[in-house]
Amino acid sequence: MLDGQVSELPNEKEAVYGALDKWTAWETEFPLIAAAKALQILRKKAQWQRVIQVAKWMLSKGQGDTMGTYDTLLLAFDMDGRVDEAETLWGMVLHIHQRSIPKRLFARMISLYDHHDKQNGMIEVFADMEELGIRPDEDTVRKVARAFKMLGDKEKQKLVLQRYLPDWKYIHFNGERVRVRRNKCPGD
Repeated sequence: MLDGQVSELPNEKEAVYGALDKWTAWETEFPLIAAAKALQILRKKAQWQRVIQVAKWMLSKGQGDTMGTYDTLLLAFDMDGRVDEAETLWGMVLHIHQRSIPKRLFARMISLYDHHDKQNGMIEVFADMEELGIRPDEDTVRKVARAFKMLGDKEKQKLVLQRYLPDWKYIHFNGERVRVRRNKCPGD
């Protein structure tokens, strides 16, 4: 219901915020569940500008201050090409929630920098991840190693791959899951 109302509005911040304020005006408590569902529906429909508007509105009301909202907002910034706004949000999240940021948010930010060819940003986020003792997933390791390669630092590329890629990987062979030793070369 809310996503349909928001989708029909003109693409102006004031119109969207006004409609959302009107929607919550008679509620005794903030309808967080309905707003979060609308956010997910807009995300599935890939209406990134609307996702950004609804998420920013929720945060401006002091609601929806969760890692899921931040993840959705970072994805929307990525898809809408708003790297500067994503960096601002990331800085705020890193400052406020320093010790409780999940691996998924770090991976989202590294993916954002990867999509927009910002290798230095990827390495910076990865350094924060290492500093906080968060072990990256395999996809993140490969992206960071590729960033080091693109910057011409083959030594750090090898170091990252050796340190974070596991010795074993699982593949499916003849319908069964089989554990095999990983080839640690960069072209793996």
